[in-house]
Amino acid sequence: MVKCSECGYENIDGLDYCDGCGAKLAGAASAPASNAGAAVAPAPAAEEGSAPAAEVSATGEAAPAATEGASPESPTGEISPSPEVEPAPAPSPAAGGALFKAKLQIVRGGRKGQEFSLEEANNLIGRWDPETGSFPEVDLEQDDQEAKVSRKHALLRIDNGKITVEDIGSLNGTYVNRQPRLQPGNPVELKSGDEIIIGKTFLKLVVDPIS
Repeated sequence: MVKCSECGYENIDGLDYCDGCGAKLAGAASAPASNAGAAVAPAPAAEEGSAPAAEVSATGEAAPAATEGASPESPTGEISPSPEVEPAPAPSPAAGGALFKAKLQIVRGGRKGQEFSLEEANNLIGRWDPETGSFPEVDLEQDDQEAKVSRKHALLRIDNGKITVEDIGSLNGTYVNRQPRLQPGNPVELKSGDEIIIGKTFLKLVVDPIS
Protein backbone atom coordinates (compact mmCIF):
# COMPACT_ATOMS: atom_id res chain seq x y z
CA MET A 1 0.00 0.00 0.00
CA VAL A 2 1.13 3.57 -0.73
CA LYS A 3 -0.01 6.29 1.69
CA CYS A 4 -0.75 9.70 0.26
CA SER A 5 1.37 12.39 1.88
CA GLU A 6 -1.34 14.99 1.26
CA CYS A 7 -4.50 13.37 2.55
CA GLY A 8 -3.28 10.18 4.19
CA TYR A 9 -5.34 7.98 1.91
CA GLU A 10 -3.82 4.53 1.46
CA ASN A 11 -3.63 3.61 -2.18
CA ILE A 12 -2.87 0.23 -3.69
CA ASP A 13 0.57 -0.34 -5.13
CA GLY A 14 1.24 0.71 -8.67
CA LEU A 15 -0.78 3.99 -8.68
CA ASP A 16 0.89 7.25 -9.65
CA TYR A 17 -1.85 9.53 -8.29
CA CYS A 18 -3.88 9.35 -5.10
CA ASP A 19 -7.41 8.01 -5.44
CA GLY A 20 -8.45 10.24 -2.54
CA CYS A 21 -7.19 13.68 -3.56
CA GLY A 22 -5.47 13.16 -6.90
CA ALA A 23 -2.07 14.30 -5.66
CA LYS A 24 1.13 12.83 -7.06
CA LEU A 25 2.13 9.87 -4.92
CA ALA A 26 5.64 10.23 -3.53
CA GLY A 27 6.39 6.56 -4.00
CA ALA A 28 5.47 6.50 -7.69
CA ALA A 29 8.41 5.89 -10.02
CA SER A 30 8.66 5.62 -13.77
CA ALA A 31 9.32 2.22 -15.24
CA PRO A 32 13.01 1.50 -15.88
CA ALA A 33 14.04 2.19 -19.41
CA SER A 34 15.92 -1.08 -19.57
CA ASN A 35 12.96 -3.36 -18.68
CA ALA A 36 12.73 -6.22 -21.09
CA GLY A 37 9.48 -6.31 -23.00
CA ALA A 38 8.74 -2.63 -22.28
CA ALA A 39 6.76 -0.95 -25.01
CA VAL A 40 8.86 1.08 -27.43
CA ALA A 41 7.51 4.48 -28.27
CA PRO A 42 7.06 4.89 -32.00
CA ALA A 43 9.58 7.15 -33.69
CA PRO A 44 8.18 10.53 -34.67
CA ALA A 45 7.11 10.70 -38.28
CA ALA A 46 9.51 12.55 -40.52
CA GLU A 47 8.31 15.92 -41.63
CA GLU A 48 7.59 16.37 -45.30
CA GLY A 49 10.72 17.39 -47.15
CA SER A 50 13.07 16.38 -44.33
CA ALA A 51 15.79 13.80 -44.83
CA PRO A 52 15.11 10.31 -43.38
CA ALA A 53 16.99 9.36 -40.22
CA ALA A 54 20.27 7.55 -40.69
CA GLU A 55 20.11 3.80 -40.26
CA VAL A 56 22.40 2.09 -37.75
CA SER A 57 24.39 -0.83 -39.06
CA ALA A 58 25.13 -3.99 -37.16
CA THR A 59 28.52 -2.58 -36.12
CA GLY A 60 26.85 0.38 -34.43
CA GLU A 61 27.95 2.93 -37.05
CA ALA A 62 25.40 5.12 -38.66
CA ALA A 63 24.95 4.35 -42.34
CA PRO A 64 24.62 7.38 -44.67
CA ALA A 65 21.06 8.21 -45.56
CA ALA A 66 20.10 7.43 -49.14
CA THR A 67 19.73 10.49 -51.33
CA GLU A 68 16.30 10.87 -52.81
CA GLY A 69 16.29 9.83 -56.45
CA ALA A 70 19.64 8.05 -56.22
CA SER A 71 20.01 4.72 -57.97
CA PRO A 72 21.91 1.81 -56.41
CA GLU A 73 24.76 2.41 -58.84
CA SER A 74 24.85 6.17 -58.17
CA PRO A 75 25.45 7.03 -54.47
CA THR A 76 25.63 10.73 -55.29
CA GLY A 77 22.03 10.77 -56.51
CA GLU A 78 22.97 11.50 -60.11
CA ILE A 79 21.41 9.12 -62.56
CA SER A 80 23.34 8.67 -65.77
CA PRO A 81 20.93 8.04 -68.64
CA SER A 82 21.61 5.04 -70.80
CA PRO A 83 23.19 6.16 -74.07
CA GLU A 84 20.87 5.77 -76.99
CA VAL A 85 22.47 4.36 -80.10
CA GLU A 86 21.10 6.05 -83.18
CA PRO A 87 21.06 4.06 -86.40
CA ALA A 88 23.57 5.26 -88.92
CA PRO A 89 21.92 7.13 -91.80
CA ALA A 90 21.83 5.36 -95.12
CA PRO A 91 24.60 6.69 -97.36
CA SER A 92 23.51 8.84 -100.24
CA PRO A 93 24.99 8.35 -103.69
CA ALA A 94 27.13 11.42 -103.10
CA ALA A 95 28.43 10.14 -99.76
CA GLY A 96 29.08 6.60 -100.90
CA GLY A 97 30.33 7.51 -104.37
CA ALA A 98 28.43 7.76 -107.65
CA LEU A 99 26.29 4.76 -108.53
CA PHE A 100 26.64 5.40 -112.24
CA LYS A 101 28.65 7.15 -114.93
CA ALA A 102 26.83 9.56 -117.22
CA LYS A 103 27.83 11.15 -120.49
CA LEU A 104 26.41 13.07 -123.44
CA GLN A 105 27.00 11.67 -126.92
CA ILE A 106 26.56 13.67 -130.13
CA VAL A 107 24.20 11.73 -132.40
CA ARG A 108 23.54 14.44 -135.00
CA GLY A 109 25.32 17.63 -136.05
CA GLY A 110 28.98 18.39 -135.48
CA ARG A 111 31.31 15.54 -134.56
CA LYS A 112 28.97 12.60 -134.50
CA GLY A 113 29.97 10.11 -131.81
CA GLN A 114 31.84 12.70 -129.72
CA GLU A 115 31.31 12.07 -126.02
CA PHE A 116 31.39 14.37 -123.00
CA SER A 117 31.76 12.84 -119.55
CA LEU A 118 29.49 14.42 -116.95
CA GLU A 119 30.52 15.32 -113.43
CA GLU A 120 28.61 15.17 -110.15
CA ALA A 121 26.83 18.51 -109.57
CA ASN A 122 26.78 21.15 -112.35
CA ASN A 123 27.72 20.65 -116.00
CA LEU A 124 27.49 23.74 -118.17
CA ILE A 125 26.57 23.19 -121.83
CA GLY A 126 27.70 25.90 -124.24
CA ARG A 127 30.78 27.23 -126.01
CA TRP A 128 34.18 28.52 -124.98
CA ASP A 129 34.01 32.18 -123.99
CA PRO A 130 37.07 34.11 -125.30
CA GLU A 131 36.27 37.11 -123.10
CA THR A 132 36.43 35.22 -119.82
CA GLY A 133 38.52 32.27 -121.01
CA SER A 134 36.10 29.82 -119.37
CA PHE A 135 35.37 26.40 -120.82
CA PRO A 136 31.99 24.73 -120.21
CA GLU A 137 31.99 21.05 -119.18
CA VAL A 138 30.19 20.30 -122.47
CA ASP A 139 31.99 22.53 -124.97
CA LEU A 140 30.28 22.54 -128.36
CA GLU A 141 32.55 25.17 -129.92
CA GLN A 142 33.85 22.75 -132.58
CA ASP A 143 30.40 21.33 -133.28
CA ASP A 144 28.52 24.61 -133.77
CA GLN A 145 29.71 26.16 -137.00
CA GLU A 146 26.63 28.37 -137.29
CA ALA A 147 26.86 29.70 -133.70
CA LYS A 148 23.44 28.44 -132.74
CA VAL A 149 24.68 27.47 -129.27
CA SER A 150 24.91 30.23 -126.65
CA ARG A 151 28.09 30.64 -124.59
CA LYS A 152 26.06 29.63 -121.56
CA HIS A 153 23.23 27.67 -123.07
CA ALA A 154 21.95 25.04 -120.60
CA LEU A 155 22.83 23.49 -117.26
CA LEU A 156 22.82 19.73 -116.69
CA ARG A 157 22.96 18.76 -113.01
CA ILE A 158 23.60 15.43 -111.28
CA ASP A 159 22.53 15.42 -107.64
CA ASN A 160 22.05 12.29 -105.46
CA GLY A 161 21.38 10.07 -108.45
CA LYS A 162 18.98 12.52 -110.12
CA ILE A 163 19.82 14.09 -113.49
CA THR A 164 18.13 17.29 -114.65
CA VAL A 165 18.63 19.83 -117.44
CA GLU A 166 17.42 23.42 -117.66
CA ASP A 167 17.76 26.24 -120.12
CA ILE A 168 19.59 29.24 -118.67
CA GLY A 169 18.40 31.94 -121.05
CA SER A 170 19.78 30.71 -124.37
CA LEU A 171 18.97 32.49 -127.63
CA ASN A 172 17.78 29.44 -129.60
CA GLY A 173 16.34 27.36 -126.77
CA THR A 174 16.80 23.86 -125.33
CA TYR A 175 14.60 20.87 -126.19
CA VAL A 176 14.21 17.41 -124.63
CA ASN A 177 12.90 14.49 -126.74
CA ARG A 178 11.62 17.04 -129.29
CA GLN A 179 9.05 18.37 -126.85
CA PRO A 180 8.20 22.10 -126.55
CA ARG A 181 11.02 24.47 -125.73
CA LEU A 182 12.09 24.46 -122.08
CA GLN A 183 11.26 27.49 -120.02
CA PRO A 184 14.43 29.08 -118.62
CA GLY A 185 15.00 28.20 -114.98
CA ASN A 186 12.63 25.19 -114.98
CA PRO A 187 14.69 21.98 -114.74
CA VAL A 188 13.41 18.78 -116.36
CA GLU A 189 14.43 15.35 -115.09
CA LEU A 190 16.25 13.09 -117.52
CA LYS A 191 16.76 9.37 -117.88
CA SER A 192 19.19 7.30 -119.89
CA GLY A 193 18.49 7.50 -123.63
CA ASP A 194 16.83 10.93 -123.55
CA GLU A 195 17.70 13.31 -126.40
CA ILE A 196 18.70 16.93 -125.82
CA ILE A 197 18.74 19.43 -128.70
CA ILE A 198 21.09 22.40 -128.29
CA GLY A 199 20.95 24.69 -131.35
CA LYS A 200 21.46 22.24 -134.24
CA THR A 201 23.36 19.70 -132.16
CA PHE A 202 21.56 16.57 -130.96
CA LEU A 203 22.95 14.86 -127.86
CA LYS A 204 21.88 11.61 -126.18
CA LEU A 205 22.22 10.98 -122.45
CA VAL A 206 23.96 7.67 -121.71
CA VAL A 207 23.94 6.33 -118.13
CA ASP A 208 26.09 3.29 -117.30
CA PRO A 209 25.65 1.73 -113.84
CA ILE A 210 28.76 1.04 -111.79
CA SER A 211 28.87 -2.58 -110.62
